[in-house]
Amino acid sequence: MTAVDSAAPLDTDDLGVPVTTDPGGQTVLHPQPGRLPEVVEALRDAGYVQCLDVCGVDYLGAESRDDLPTGVTPQRFEVVVTLMSHEARRRVRLRVQVPAAEPRLLTLFDLFPGTENPEREVFDMFGITFDGHPDMTRILMPEDWEGNPLRKDYAVGIVPVRFKAAGDTR
Repeated sequence: MTAVDSAAPLDTDDLGVPVTTDPGGQTVLHPQPGRLPEVVEALRDAGYVQCLDVCGVDYLGAESRDDLPTGVTPQRFEVVVTLMSHEARRRVRLRVQVPAAEPRLLTLFDLFPGTENPEREVFDMFGITFDGHPDMTRILMPEDWEGNPLRKDYAVGIVPVRFKAAGDTR
């Protein structure tokens, strides 16, 4: 048995959110969008002191997913947050369903300042806004870019390619 196996499991009863376990044994929490900062703060206070990642997922066309626990309604978008406890040597993942009609969440910047750029990337690539973020602007694409490139309904542009004709000396 390793130190990771013998570490005390995360007590999720007080959080009041649906909990699942992924195939690798990692705890996955499914908070409602409005409760994300509250749940993350409780986890931070419980020793999950590092936010490893904030990323987005577009489930366009997969409205009938069965990978969510009972009581969690699948939405087009999902924001995934991964936290780590160095002391317990454990990670916990939070999967938050975000409706396409109003893709917004509250920022985690006040709890974990290192989420500034990952939240901007999710905004830039998926169009999910983080209310309360200190600089909710594009980070990867030019400011005048239209659309969000990682959305599954984003139109892929066509760039004409010109090949040299045989004998063309240009």
